[in-house]
Amino acid sequence: MRFFSFFLVLAIALALALAVSMPIGQIPPLAPLLDPNHGFWQNTLSEDELAVEEVDLENLSAPVQVTYDQNLIPHIFAENEADLYRAQGYVTAQHRLWQMEFQTMAAAGRVSEIVGPIALDLDRMTRRKGLAYGAELGLKYLQESDSETLALIEAYADGVNQYIAQLSDARLPVEYKILNYRPEPWSAFKTLLLLKYMSDMLVGDRDLEFSNLRKILGEAKLNRLFPQFPAANDPIIESGKVWDFEPLPVSKPDSVDYPTDAILIEPLPQPEEGTGSNNWAVAGKKTKNGNPILANDPHLSLNLPSLWYAMQLSTPSNSVKGATLPGALGVISGFNQDIAWGVTNATRDTRDWYRITFQDKSRKAYRYGNGWKDTEFRLEQIKVKGQATFVDTVVYTHYGPIVYDRSFKTERQDVDFALKWTVHQGSNEQKTFLLMNKARNHSDYNRALDHYTAPAQNFVFASRSGDIAMRIQGKFPLKWPGQGKFLMDGADPRMEWQGYIPNAQNAATLNPERGFVSSANQHPTDSTYPYYVFDNTYEHYRNRRLNNRLREMDQITVEDMKELQFDDYNLQAAEALPVLISLLGTHKADSPEADKYLKELKSWDFFADPNQKGQTLYSIWSSETFESIWRELSGARAPVVRPSSYQTVELLAKYPRDSVFDVKSVEGVETAEYHVKAGFDSLLVAMAKWEAEEGDYAWTNYKKTTIQHLVPTFKSFSATNVYTGGGSGILNATGSRHGASWRMVVELGSQMEAFGVYPGGQSGNPGSKYYGNFIPVWAKGEYLDFGLRTQGSSEAVLFTTVLK
Repeated sequence: MRFFSFFLVLAIALALALAVSMPIGQIPPLAPLLDPNHGFWQNTLSEDELAVEEVDLENLSAPVQVTYDQNLIPHIFAENEADLYRAQGYVTAQHRLWQMEFQTMAAAGRVSEIVGPIALDLDRMTRRKGLAYGAELGLKYLQESDSETLALIEAYADGVNQYIAQLSDARLPVEYKILNYRPEPWSAFKTLLLLKYMSDMLVGDRDLEFSNLRKILGEAKLNRLFPQFPAANDPIIESGKVWDFEPLPVSKPDSVDYPTDAILIEPLPQPEEGTGSNNWAVAGKKTKNGNPILANDPHLSLNLPSLWYAMQLSTPSNSVKGATLPGALGVISGFNQDIAWGVTNATRDTRDWYRITFQDKSRKAYRYGNGWKDTEFRLEQIKVKGQATFVDTVVYTHYGPIVYDRSFKTERQDVDFALKWTVHQGSNEQKTFLLMNKARNHSDYNRALDHYTAPAQNFVFASRSGDIAMRIQGKFPLKWPGQGKFLMDGADPRMEWQGYIPNAQNAATLNPERGFVSSANQHPTDSTYPYYVFDNTYEHYRNRRLNNRLREMDQITVEDMKELQFDDYNLQAAEALPVLISLLGTHKADSPEADKYLKELKSWDFFADPNQKGQTLYSIWSSETFESIWRELSGARAPVVRPSSYQTVELLAKYPRDSVFDVKSVEGVETAEYHVKAGFDSLLVAMAKWEAEEGDYAWTNYKKTTIQHLVPTFKSFSATNVYTGGGSGILNATGSRHGASWRMVVELGSQMEAFGVYPGGQSGNPGSKYYGNFIPVWAKGEYLDFGLRTQGSSEAVLFTTVLK
């Protein structure tokens, strides 16, 4: 089967090269690609077919043993940390080199080097956001303050580079062959750049859109549609938590002048609503065996090669296992002999926008208070395959880079917006994971987190000694209420951040009375937390489903936690569908199709299992109804953000005659019924088309979950129409392109029991049998036994390699 896939992808690659010959600039040379000794044929071999007993690796102080289990998961046994991370770099590069380099080139704004001018705008925006600039500051921070961590990162880079130096044309990953380029040396800078890239993937802000909404709606109506706390707030840190610290004072200006003109630029891409992550830990008093159990399933884009790479990393004093991030050191989500931890996105606004007023067209100075501040210019030289280098001039203020100006996507408006972002400050996230991998207790966990800046994460923790904890960690600006919600005037010093919340005052909890800690991207706290926190993307359904189940459950087992990670119950539908049916009344009562669909909806149990038709019908009806309600708002000339699904359902259920339902373009006064009926009419149209063209509308067929190669046009390297359920706002948050990128469950007893899986495979080679072999396991909600392996164990060994 994998040979057939290679023939297909070869045809696609050649067709792609021909179709976009002008953007790419040249067709990949056919002779090297078809060469039986060096071309793509050589990528049809799996790793066990290429295994060797020994590899020469320079700069080791002692031999390193790498034992692969039957799933190609490496277990590295080294005598010290420097050897361990040098070996980790080498082994990771063996299996994920192209992915590592492609992701860091994307983070650096260098994709045009590979594919030509088609990626130029993407590269320009990436550079204007300052990801490489942030990585440069991070490297400088390590050089000045943490030479020990830097030495380990450089050891990792040395391992990667030794693999690259040994890499023959035959073993070159197939993507290099198709796209006709070769890998370049790895560096400490690239590892830091990868961590900044994760920040960009997970952070969001809506300052520009909220500024437009304030103009359109007025502040009172805006606050009603976007309340700081939902009516059913079930926060990460348990309600009623007593905050035993004196908060730092934050002063709000007596008056604030916000922009009054509409902002017409295209906002930055934002994380997709309804996706996210879950993690939790339950105390021994709620489990069958009396041991804490920890679970984590971060939800991200479903890609091949997988975002994660599973490994065990061992020295004589420590063994840690879990999900690593190819290109970074250590384990990101995992466990060792004493503790387990996991992460979810904290959805905190650490990115603010400032309107800049330049002194003149030279842009050498900008207004600040009663005077002028000098700018700096950064020339971004973007190499473009097949064309001349493109030079983009980016102006830097003390806030950060001018992302939007007349030279970039602001043709409709003369604006200059600077981005202030914690990513542009020197930080040392890598040290957090190096320390966490060796942590033994709650104090060690806290010490590790003190080094963590961005992206903001909810770190769950459990230990064999019985502790469970949650800490929301990042470098969070001190803001007065409302600050950063709207675009700010960069000329006004009162708009500055007033410092940062101390690490010790970040929201956290240890061993709460309820017997569990959990996060699902919801609001971090209740209203008693003394610092201002706002985000319009907080989750309102997964978190309540999770917490309700954890409150109900007792005598919990690992199997219970696995089932909860794969839970398909749609709480939004359970709350919204009865409201929709009630408001629909007898509309279309004489339609046989309407009757059929309503019967299916009324008999549905609200589980988004793959064979369910009710989930498909609800998904279409609710989305069409919400679209009808907010169409006029979304159709405004200036970009805006819509109220959340939770707030929309609240309005439908409690205030069906609210003025928000009126449609100005329609005669009379419209209520919620108008939109529910319009949404149902749209459902009938959509279903008639679907049944005529596609037939079966079971949820899995409608959703079409796809695990896509990082180059979307390489379709034969992707897994399409994966049979699985779940969806947005559901604990099993598996949509068409997003879902659980990694699932882990660990019971912390005298012997650690651990289970994990991710939607992909260990190999980055599409021709390998280990490329996507985890996908069927993941899709069914099953797991691999993920226990720690001892050196010398012969159970389920695929092969062993000694680095010496």
